[in-house]
Amino acid sequence: MKFSVKSAAMSVLSILVVAPALLSAGSASAQTVRGMTGSYLGGGATVGLGGEVGNNDANFGGNVQGRYALPQAPISLRGAALITGDNVNLVPTVTYDLGVAPNTNIYLGGGYSFATDEGTTSALGNQNAAVLTAGVETAVQRNIALYSDVKVAIDGVANSDKTPVSVQVGAAYRF
Repeated sequence: MKFSVKSAAMSVLSILVVAPALLSAGSASAQTVRGMTGSYLGGGATVGLGGEVGNNDANFGGNVQGRYALPQAPISLRGAALITGDNVNLVPTVTYDLGVAPNTNIYLGGGYSFATDEGTTSALGNQNAAVLTAGVETAVQRNIALYSDVKVAIDGVANSDKTPVSVQVGAAYRF
């Protein structure tokens, strides 16, 4: 009888020790991941692919990008200046931001590309066009973020069925 009481006491003690850990694991897995918050302004490199006019394989250049995160909403207003050769694309977009890890977001959105010199090849073609964008951003320090995204211009090349795509990478100051 002593053995049975001792076994029962150990079983109850084990349950009391293990139960809180098991019960708290369920609620932790249901919590949403908080991605990167705040706004930033930065710069980096741009490569334009697929929408060239002529014999160029790619357009290399730079970019200046910014993000204004709307408070209390997973929406951001973004702006980019894609600088390649003799043309600049000014690209305002609205994105939906999804936190996938602490201080890291992926985002999807759309906007419009304004070519400053229509008819001249740029990262997003040679004319104004609607743009789809997808990207990732992460805070690597309190005031430093890294970003990378892809922009696709719909009907960005005049008199052609080519689809211009630009890839951006850069670093930014967070505020």
